Amino acid sequence: MSETLFAVYPETSSERDRWIVGRRQPRNQLDASRPYGFFVEHERSASGELVSVATIFLTNRECPWRCLMCDLWKNTLVESVPLGAIPSQIEFALRQLPPAREIKLYNSGSFFDHRAIPAEDHPRIAQLVEQFDRVIVECHPALVGEDCFRFSKLVTGTLEVAMGLETAHPEVLGKLNKRMTLNQFAVAAEHLSSHEISLRVFILMKPPFMEEDEALQWACKSVDFAFDCGATAVTLIPTRAGNGAIDELARADLFSPPSISSLESALKYGLELGRGRVFADLWDTSQLLGCAQCLQDRVARMRRMNLEQRVLETITCPDCGGRFVE
Repeated sequence: MSETLFAVYPETSSERDRWIVGRRQPRNQLDASRPYGFFVEHERSASGELVSVATIFLTNRECPWRCLMCDLWKNTLVESVPLGAIPSQIEFALRQLPPAREIKLYNSGSFFDHRAIPAEDHPRIAQLVEQFDRVIVECHPALVGEDCFRFSKLVTGTLEVAMGLETAHPEVLGKLNKRMTLNQFAVAAEHLSSHEISLRVFILMKPPFMEEDEALQWACKSVDFAFDCGATAVTLIPTRAGNGAIDELARADLFSPPSISSLESALKYGLELGRGRVFADLWDTSQLLGCAQCLQDRVARMRRMNLEQRVLETITCPDCGGRFVE
């Protein structure tokens, strides 16, 4: 793989930045005064209750990191939003959403990136979400610091920070251009714990440069690492094509989507650990490799497992002859 890799994918971070950005399609046109999405979903909480969660996708400046697998830049701006824009977006969404117990403020990057969300807006944001038991935001480990700790004191409910671990495979993590090591992730997690801030971890299911068998192995190792770092929730995200860079790696046989069997098995492994909540991200399952006859039944099974946080009976399928059975 190494010869093919270096012929296709640059070796240095600066070259990788240019390579990744150069393969993008135009981003979506957004209004800085409006979030680009919002809805209420249900999730099993840290206390074991099934609670409603208001999820708001904030419109703001693109993340400064150029991660290989990221497609979130499609719904970002090239410039910073003006002061007050983010609180206005939150107000706009909350006026239209039904009541919920918890809230996710996701911004396609880091909540504590000043160019994305001005720190001056934090007090107003905290006021807007004071009715929620838990406030969940995203952040790169490098930006876990004083702004995060101050914001945790502003919010009435529990603050939870979601960080992308992606994979515990150190070499593959380095190739993802995230500019983060496992040790840096662990240190950021410790900082959160020392300030009584909850940790949610995102893990990629079969990132580039992995074969199917090792993808499942490393997904399980990554779940272990996340819980060792104090995570109370882990989300398994199938790596998707469609951002330009991943598509080119796919053409060079350096990436293929995970199978539904691997995602099922990783979810099962995490739930059976009993160390915290584990979810499979089922936002877009169309790229998962699997039998067309049973795929949707399998997705429905994982959706129930997400909600109930327990392993359900395996679905078998005569059409695929057991190929995609756990």
